[in-house]
Amino acid sequence: MTQSLFEQPPLQTRGLLTIIKVLHTAVWAFFATCIMALPLAALLRRFDWALILTALALIECCALAINRGRCPLTNLAAKFTTDRSEAFDIYLPVWLARWNKTLFGTLFILSELFLLWQRLR
Repeated sequence: MTQSLFEQPPLQTRGLLTIIKVLHTAVWAFFATCIMALPLAALLRRFDWALILTALALIECCALAINRGRCPLTNLAAKFTTDRSEAFDIYLPVWLARWNKTLFGTLFILSELFLLWQRLR
C-alpha cells in the first residue's frame, strides 16, 4: 500500500525516510555480501575470512533476534511513514524484501555446511 499524493509526509520527513532507506539498503547489501562470500572463502580454504564473515552474519542475526525478527532500521523508518508495504523501509524489489530472511537464512546455513565440509576434507 503506497501513500497518495495527499497523504505524503512533509518534505523533511521524506528526506529522513530516504536517508534511513539508503542506510538500510547499504547495511543489507553488506550483510548479503558477507553471506554470499562464505562459499568463496570455503572454496579458497580461507577459514580466517570465513570466521570473520560468519561472525558478522551472526551479529546481524543477534540484532534481528533481539528486535523480534525485525531490523532496528525498520522500526526507525516506521516512525516517518504510515506505509507498511513489504519494502517501505528499504530499496529492494518487493519480492526480495518479502523473502529476504528465508532466502539469506537458507544461503547462510548452506554456506556454513559447505564451509564445514571444506574444513573436514
